[in-house]
Amino acid sequence: MADLLSGLESLGLGDLSGLDIYNKKESASKKDDEPKKEATVKIEETDFLFDKKFECPVCNKSFKTKMIRAGKVRLEKIDTDLRPIYENVDTLKYDAIVCPHCGYAALNRFFSYVTHKHAKIIKESISANFVNTFDDLPTYSYEDAIKRHKLALLNDVMKRAKDSEKAYTCLKLAWLHRGYIEHLSAETEDFANKVRGLKAEEISFLEKAYEGFKAAFTTEEFPMCGMDDLTVAYMIGDIARQLGKYEEAAKQVSLVLTSRKPNDRIKEKARDLRDMIKEEIRSLGGSR
Repeated sequence: MADLLSGLESLGLGDLSGLDIYNKKESASKKDDEPKKEATVKIEETDFLFDKKFECPVCNKSFKTKMIRAGKVRLEKIDTDLRPIYENVDTLKYDAIVCPHCGYAALNRFFSYVTHKHAKIIKESISANFVNTFDDLPTYSYEDAIKRHKLALLNDVMKRAKDSEKAYTCLKLAWLHRGYIEHLSAETEDFANKVRGLKAEEISFLEKAYEGFKAAFTTEEFPMCGMDDLTVAYMIGDIARQLGKYEEAAKQVSLVLTSRKPNDRIKEKARDLRDMIKEEIRSLGGSR
């Protein structure tokens, strides 16, 4: 667990050994004489961001953080495990909200929901040692975004959040590592080793997401993190596939396809996933 949360040492939260995530029970005008290139508007990541004010539910202090202008982003495609990919900006980098005063952090979906008991735990276990080293930059790098999400995961662990909440944060971390790899320049020093390290981190967080969603599926109510049961079953199936757990992947796909509930979008994805699983098993010589 300490390895999964590496990078938080600079926040004063370095001693994380022994932690377990799952506690078991357009355009400008153009003149005729202007060159064509001057008529092209360069799109910047900052074009999709704005500063939003929050009040921390733990320390009650106000702060601002970068958020996505939802109406300006355009969905390009969706990965098989439902990771959304938008044009020109990775919106996932801006999902974790961090209070710079006390170190409370959570995904946007969960940020406001803190009980008095949880606030006390966070103050004692995180705020007492927290040192804010996050810079107020125009955009978040992948390194910065990953650190913010790891801090959110640490908060989840300390306050003993639901398995689904911890799993969802782990899934976002896996997606961030995947996005980091996709945006990493081939000219980066020690590129191959950097990619290997990021991929290993992605897999580690996928494993924790799988573990958490599996546990939550039979113990928590739906909707779960905004998803119905078929969507979660499908997602568990695809994560299982990525981890090489083909028997479990096929089981989850079957659960979706045999359901009488009318979620046609997910059922269509499940059919594609079923074919993908069969093809991958064939490519392995039927060994799994």
